[in-house]
Amino acid sequence: MRLSELLSKAPSVTSAQVEGFLDDRPLAWGKHKRIKVGKIFHNFHCRSCGDVRTFESGEELYCLGLGAEQISLDATLRCMVCKASVEAWFLVSADEDISGRAPEVRVDRYAENLRDRADRIGAVDGPFADLVKRAQLAYESGLGAGAVIYLRKIFEKITWEVADLVGVGTKKPNGNPRPFSAVLKEVNEQRMIIPQRFSSDGYQLFSELSGIIHGDSSEAEALEKFKPCLQLVLGVVDEVSRDNKVAKAIEDLGWNIDLINAMATTGDAA
Repeated sequence: MRLSELLSKAPSVTSAQVEGFLDDRPLAWGKHKRIKVGKIFHNFHCRSCGDVRTFESGEELYCLGLGAEQISLDATLRCMVCKASVEAWFLVSADEDISGRAPEVRVDRYAENLRDRADRIGAVDGPFADLVKRAQLAYESGLGAGAVIYLRKIFEKITWEVADLVGVGTKKPNGNPRPFSAVLKEVNEQRMIIPQRFSSDGYQLFSELSGIIHGDSSEAEALEKFKPCLQLVLGVVDEVSRDNKVAKAIEDLGWNIDLINAMATTGDAA
């Protein structure tokens, strides 16, 4: 395998043996070297094309020596259709000498600067897209608690927004914020923003996020919990979005929402 094939799989950190790319000569710390390891390919949603496109690098890349076991590598990738360009950065590591003839290497860190030209495939859109993106970048940088901070921020923001929408008070008489658990309970009773599968434990999600942030979990545990917590938070966002769409459809049709709710309650009782 050539190094470019492994880089094309980032942010995967799977180790693989690759063809030597430093001519069997150690690259001193702080020194640059031009290497020929093949092209890097990444698929993104190209904003100019309005569709998923393959972005490719050039044949030659430049790396920076960071010691006997690490290199830093920058690459510019461009859309194969419209030529819009983005940047990517890789931290490549080996357990032994990385300059060998067939080193076992992995991508320890991967970052990208997509600017306003491309988006990751499957990226979340909508008002919380930026927070989700920041959470994902923090996670990929190994910052477990930092990534979860953004998830809690999303959960808080959407709860406060729905509270304002349905008229649930968020302040005490003295002006101080009400406990989040109380606000969430009232909001969920009126609007059901927590997916039914874990609606009885809706506040448990917030407690889980807060516990990670306040150091109840190690960074390794926080990284392990990030993806399931992300899915649950996105479940809340999706629930609110779906509810708003239904509410808008009912409003557009001119239906009597109070009568519908009364009929639903009667049906449940029956």
